[in-house]
Amino acid sequence: MSPSLHRPTLADRLQAQWLSGGALSAALLPLSWLYRGLLALRTWMYRSGLKRPGVLPVPVIVVGNWIVGGAGKTPTTLALLALLRARGLRAGVVSRGYGRQGDGVHLVTRVSTAREAGDEPLLIHLRGRVPVGVGRDRVAAARALLTAHSELDVLVSDDGLQHWRLPRSLSLLVFDERGLGNGRLLPAGPLRQPPAPLAADQLVVYNAPQPSTALPGFVARRRLAGAVPLAGWWAGRPADMPTLLALRGRPGLLACAGLARPQRFFDMLAGLGLAFDPVPLPDHADFTDLPWPEDTAGVLLTEKDAVKLPPDRVGRTPVWVVTLDFALDAGPALDFEAALDIHLQRLFPSRWIND
Repeated sequence: MSPSLHRPTLADRLQAQWLSGGALSAALLPLSWLYRGLLALRTWMYRSGLKRPGVLPVPVIVVGNWIVGGAGKTPTTLALLALLRARGLRAGVVSRGYGRQGDGVHLVTRVSTAREAGDEPLLIHLRGRVPVGVGRDRVAAARALLTAHSELDVLVSDDGLQHWRLPRSLSLLVFDERGLGNGRLLPAGPLRQPPAPLAADQLVVYNAPQPSTALPGFVARRRLAGAVPLAGWWAGRPADMPTLLALRGRPGLLACAGLARPQRFFDMLAGLGLAFDPVPLPDHADFTDLPWPEDTAGVLLTEKDAVKLPPDRVGRTPVWVVTLDFALDAGPALDFEAALDIHLQRLFPSRWIND
């Protein structure tokens, strides 16, 4: 199997112009202006009191972005959960649950499927070891989660920056190498909302080698942590680098990635010296049908895809799950943990926050 070559579609052309501009992007500017007007109306309704955010008994930290698709919200959420746990704070997660069937509230368990919960919420529940509630109405999901888990001190929303009904005490804005793209709102550009100066209750995380906007923020450290056989991943075994590096030189490997930006995964594998045929899949691919032949010599998967593939689904094909080591590191003046602690001390003034 070789990388698929195809003539760029209209969507491919548009996404390319989301980065640099072009005639197709310019032709869609009237729809962007309409979208901007609707956003402005919605914002005014909340600021004027005609609409009000929901009320929740614990603080909410939203991890979101201004740009669509694959900026790195889920690894940022997992890294944040680890930092909150280290500070003695019990966190739960709420999410829309993109790709799931139905819009109602669902509390995720170890026996939930990606179709019930969404692939990213299920991954967060398994990897983050925290209660997770999903629902189109994130306020309803948050209330159901708090009813079931009254011990929670704080909620983290995976996405939801533009879900104005959800109250928030702190927002983490995640950017990748694309920055603000061509600076235009959907559909002429990739922006979900107009750029604005950084607010006092916002922190910026760059899931990129260096900052990609003028906003001050913190650069995340991102690298592959290793690999583990699919059955071992489901059993909770950690990945390790020797297992991944042992696959160097193995013939017939495929690397599958159902991500918004699968090339990032392929580049990291290639950077470690692995030879493989890349199989890019649509974001949130459901794996109803396996995207590789039965006689494939071996398959490398992301964790986001592994949650949709119990070991009995893959037959005799050797499958390894490749995990990501993602850490929130330093900014120009102070590190991310110190900045986070300032906000946590504001939100929990009566609690002791570990150094």
